[in-house]
Amino acid sequence: MKRTSFARWPCSIARTMDLLGDWWTPLVLRDAFYGIRRFDEFQQALGIARNTLADRLRRLVDEGLLEKRPYQSDPVRYDYVLTEKGRDFWGVLAAMTAWGDRWLAAEDGPPVTLHHESCGHDTEAKVVCGHCGQPLGAEDTRMRRGPGFPPRLAGRPDVEHRFARQES
Repeated sequence: MKRTSFARWPCSIARTMDLLGDWWTPLVLRDAFYGIRRFDEFQQALGIARNTLADRLRRLVDEGLLEKRPYQSDPVRYDYVLTEKGRDFWGVLAAMTAWGDRWLAAEDGPPVTLHHESCGHDTEAKVVCGHCGQPLGAEDTRMRRGPGFPPRLAGRPDVEHRFARQES
């Protein structure tokens, strides 16, 4: 059975989930941030089937989050290096970590902490307004149709209803 594609949905969450595809993809990206670069290192660290890993790495390269760089010529072997687009995914992983630390950590605390090298402190990610720097929460933030929202969908009753609650 072919899975539903969300790539063209007018929702950045749906589009991001379409790119990720499954739970392995963010874990591959997480390990890339740990400095893992080579296929065998990813495979060993994750315990992922080789064919599944090959598919996830290919997808991340095709989507521009990783770049393949040859490190050996006979046979050709590659390092998988984060691109600017891939490095920009850090905030997503940091936000997921903060949520998991709050709601899923055991009594003894989170399994991994973030250390901010610039200030020298352990920290957690916060989502803040890009304009004023204040924290963003569901209670004081609303979603509105953006300039990229498809006009052909704007008049649908379900869309009008969804955004009427948010835009009033």
